[in-house]
Amino acid sequence: MIQLRSVITSADNTGAKRLMIVHVHGGSIRPYGSLGDTVTASVIQAAPQGMVKKGEMVKAVIVRTRKEVRRKDGSYIRFDDNAAVIIQDLENGEPKGTRVFGPIAREVKEAGFAKIASLAKEVV
Repeated sequence: MIQLRSVITSADNTGAKRLMIVHVHGGSIRPYGSLGDTVTASVIQAAPQGMVKKGEMVKAVIVRTRKEVRRKDGSYIRFDDNAAVIIQDLENGEPKGTRVFGPIAREVKEAGFAKIASLAKEVV
């Protein structure tokens, strides 16, 4: 469960290291985001030669959460960290970076972000 002002890591090579959630898309009073949800975030730490800079507002897709998520088959999935992948815009969902680090959840692919799933080394 990711909420307003949560600090998460970036799981791609755009240069962002830490992101702070500013808005969870899907309604004006939606309190939490989970795997596969889109968020608006502010870059609070970035690499000097990266594509994104500190203070920049970006759109991102949540790919890992520490809070467990129940799947339809009754199993649960959870990760060691909260992470997101920065995307170019909400319409097509293309990632801004060219690599995705670490495992991502199958729910991301089911949410329509197949390109992110294809760039990932492991889809859990």
